[in-house]
Amino acid sequence: MAGGITDTGELYSPYVGLVYMFNLIVGTGALTMPKAFATAGWLVSLVLLMFLGFMSYMTTTFVVEAMAAANAQLRWKRMEKRKEDDEDEDSSSGVSDSDVLLQDGYERAETRPILSVQRRGSANIFEITERVEMGQMASMFFNKVGVNLFYFCIIIYLYGDLAIYAAAVPVSLMQVTCSVTGNHSCSVGDGTKYNDTDKCWGPIRRIDAYRLYLAAFTLLLGPFTFFNVQKTKYLQIMTSLMRWIAFILMIILALIRISRGQAEGHPSMAQLSGIRNLFGVCVYSFMCQHSLPSLITPISKKKHVNKLVLLDYILILAFYSLLSFTAIYCFRNDSLMDMYTLNFTNCEIISVAFIRYFLGLFPVFTISTNFPIIAVTLRNNWKTLFHREGGTYPWVVDRIVFPAITLIPPVLVAFCTHDLESLVGITGAYAGNGIQYLIPAFLAYCSRKDTQLVFGSGTVNKHLSPFRHSFWIVFVLIWGFSCFVFVTANIVLSESKL
Repeated sequence: MAGGITDTGELYSPYVGLVYMFNLIVGTGALTMPKAFATAGWLVSLVLLMFLGFMSYMTTTFVVEAMAAANAQLRWKRMEKRKEDDEDEDSSSGVSDSDVLLQDGYERAETRPILSVQRRGSANIFEITERVEMGQMASMFFNKVGVNLFYFCIIIYLYGDLAIYAAAVPVSLMQVTCSVTGNHSCSVGDGTKYNDTDKCWGPIRRIDAYRLYLAAFTLLLGPFTFFNVQKTKYLQIMTSLMRWIAFILMIILALIRISRGQAEGHPSMAQLSGIRNLFGVCVYSFMCQHSLPSLITPISKKKHVNKLVLLDYILILAFYSLLSFTAIYCFRNDSLMDMYTLNFTNCEIISVAFIRYFLGLFPVFTISTNFPIIAVTLRNNWKTLFHREGGTYPWVVDRIVFPAITLIPPVLVAFCTHDLESLVGITGAYAGNGIQYLIPAFLAYCSRKDTQLVFGSGTVNKHLSPFRHSFWIVFVLIWGFSCFVFVTANIVLSESKL
């Protein structure tokens, strides 16, 4: 996610890239959005969702611009090194100038990368052909303090991600199994509020069942943190397919209930107290900036990449609106669950047991496949942050300490709370705010400054953001810092009232 220069991978068409980006953005955050919509009011939620979608699109174009600038600098450095090598060869050899030119031309033809052969007609130095991850861009354009702050932000975000995942799976298992084995069978989604101290089965309380599932989840998936794990192509296809079946089923089932006159929801227009969580959930739900290098670089034709990204954001905005509006009108505000899938485990809503269990346990399958990958990514970012040139870590530090500090904190957070809406809201409002707004804005500013120094003020980046005026960078930075202050003040005021 945040490393250096990595393999570009197999090229794909712009429309395949659009699908990949859609799949990346629409994830766990979408499942917590209906509850956030209900608590903030439909009008406030819609306006904030549209505005934050626009802001996320803007910073996405900033990252694409920085990727192009990074590619240009890498290309320029290689050209300069080649010139120095050629000069050294000329001064040390006794062959004629014509022989040197012939040999140099032959070597260039032989060593030219395949991608440059495919794109021989495009000599633009800002062409995005190498996948430069955000960590490498930070190293290129930021000073040492900026690089450390970048990794700190990425690490906090990944910790939040893991805590959300570690809580979501046990919550789903607790809700489904307690409703099946307890006296309140099939009543998870009927609006009945249960306390953590209520009985689940026998003498076991609901909170005890949750923690047992958390322990089992940690024991089963935690060991993967100590090894290298990669998400295979087929696993990605399977989880994406399951996700889309689940989302489409929930929208259709909610629409059917509304059309039959069984809708119970009467959402308010605005409730300012719910804005804090809604902000964090929306930021989290639009998150993709950290993965853009792996998504954008393999696209074969990047001429209209910004328009493609805009189309993706419009489709995602429409999807989020459809999912959330059908939810808040189908279910009462107080009956909407933190994990929206759990609203469909009630027998009165769905009579088919297989669909009930599929939706109720859907987060278990998809999240369980992602948890080890994110844990390994976080572990590798810790290693990168403390890495010193030429140094190596002792075996105990490399194989025990780094995996342990990766796994233990999110599990402890999940042990203390299973309030998914708050976990998503806080992760999005703090670390997500930094990754989605502040880092892209600083990358755009610093890359433009470096590009002018290296190539001159007349050079134009072909992937320059449509928001090229410096006003937009300042606007994003002010917005990002203001959000930090607003969310923090809101939390302090809420706690002081309690």
